[in-house]
Amino acid sequence: MIDFEKLVKVWGDNFALIGYGVLSTLILSIFGTICGLILGIFLAYGKNIKIKKTDKWFIKTLKSICLAFCNVYSVVLRGTPMMVQALLFKFGCSAIGINWGDIYFEGPINEVFNGWLIAGFIVITFNTAAYMGEIIKSGLNGVDNGQIEGARSLGLTSSLTSIKIILPQALKNALPTIGNELIVNIKDSSVLNVISVTELFYRLNIIAGTTYAFMESYLILAIIYLTLTLIATLILKLIEHKLNGIKFSFNPFRLFRRNSYGK
Repeated sequence: MIDFEKLVKVWGDNFALIGYGVLSTLILSIFGTICGLILGIFLAYGKNIKIKKTDKWFIKTLKSICLAFCNVYSVVLRGTPMMVQALLFKFGCSAIGINWGDIYFEGPINEVFNGWLIAGFIVITFNTAAYMGEIIKSGLNGVDNGQIEGARSLGLTSSLTSIKIILPQALKNALPTIGNELIVNIKDSSVLNVISVTELFYRLNIIAGTTYAFMESYLILAIIYLTLTLIATLILKLIEHKLNGIKFSFNPFRLFRRNSYGK
């Protein structure tokens, strides 16, 4: 049974530590998703490279290398768990003399910003990029060819057409799936505790071990994760409605319906 008095005590006695964990999780998930999206855009364009018969041999070679790299990167990063990637990254860095634990800052800031947070950020960014590459690629391929031809007829170059016409529409169309990745990252950032990233799960796991209040600590953990994902879902729906020109009316019961966000 859950002891609610103990639950309140665990929350009150460890409020600051839990807050540090929440902040670390938000930094990892939000900035990891944003940076992963940026890398994913380049990855999507790399996967969309077309090799033409009229290209010179060295252009064909460069395009082939780029295309192969993007495809292999996508397959490997999407085909292996982020936990395994984090461990490989940690021990791979150790093998070449990089110890992320040596990076620290003086004062309370080190509770959030430290070397392991940087390591976790790198892992979650490159993992997210592989998924974002597929998402953006689908968005790019979904843009109507008539709009591309219209832009060309107005004298826009291929680069300007891509930046001003194709990419904005691809991002807008892919917004629900991009939002899904943010929700997934909020939850999946918990696996980074295996490389000592002091995110939310790491904090509550330590608290549970020191107080022996396992049920209470993990219930707090579940409630916080649920709250973060619901808030993120609400914000993403608000953005989506704004872009579509739809007036947004808040209905909390809709958050529990099956939708595009989260798993």
